Amino acid sequence: MIFLDTELTGAFVIEPEPICDERGFFARLWCQREFEARGLETRFVQSSISFNRRAGTLRGLHYQARPFEEVKIVRCTSGAIFDAVVDLSPASPTFGKHYSVVLSASNRRMLYVPRGFAHGFQTLEDDTEVTYQMSEFYHPEVARGVRWNDAAFGIDWPQVLHRTITPRDNTYPDFDKKQYGRVNRD
Repeated sequence: MIFLDTELTGAFVIEPEPICDERGFFARLWCQREFEARGLETRFVQSSISFNRRAGTLRGLHYQARPFEEVKIVRCTSGAIFDAVVDLSPASPTFGKHYSVVLSASNRRMLYVPRGFAHGFQTLEDDTEVTYQMSEFYHPEVARGVRWNDAAFGIDWPQVLHRTITPRDNTYPDFDKKQYGRVNRD
């Protein structure tokens, strides 16, 4: 596996290293030793799938608050997504900044999302499927989010004629760096 640094502290794009022959290829998507060598999370307790019927479906930006912050490994197994993360760790040098990448079935890239980050994506194709590995069980009582189009983050989401988004994701309040550490982390 190839671990590519991003502009955000602790977030990585991971590319498989295929071994090719006349049959196709074989590649590792997970290796505890390689993750440990980089000081990354190696305990994953839950795996989930998101199927999205239409291009323009937007999910996020979501996170879990303390004490159940989670690491995610995100991979698009069918179709393509514009994937975005925001560093919400007040002590981080990249606090409040975002990173985005296209993940697709054809590029087979994954995104390692550290604890303290919000995550979301927008589908770029119909019938897109996304898989997640998560280091923490889902706890609805600490499920949180920040608004996907908040100017504080400056994410340049792909333009679409029709965007499908839940009212909850569309109406999170404006992000306030000063208030965030006190109010929304716990």
